[in-house]
Amino acid sequence: MRISKEKIKIYMANNCMTYDDLAKKSRVSRFTIQKMFANKVDTRPVTIGKIAKALNVKVEELIEYEAATSNQ
Repeated sequence: MRISKEKIKIYMANNCMTYDDLAKKSRVSRFTIQKMFANKVDTRPVTIGKIAKALNVKVEELIEYEAATSNQ
């Protein structure tokens, strides 16, 4: 799953949160959050769920949907 880093940053700003705050509240390591934002790790659904819960938003609001392509 691809997450929208921009949306997460907006929700963090709305909640006046730093990356450290997000790590503490979501119980996701700061290291994992850094790797997630650097596109160095494929974010697991459980991690996205923890971050969404910490930001008090639905998971769907953090997911980046790619347009489906068809070969018709």
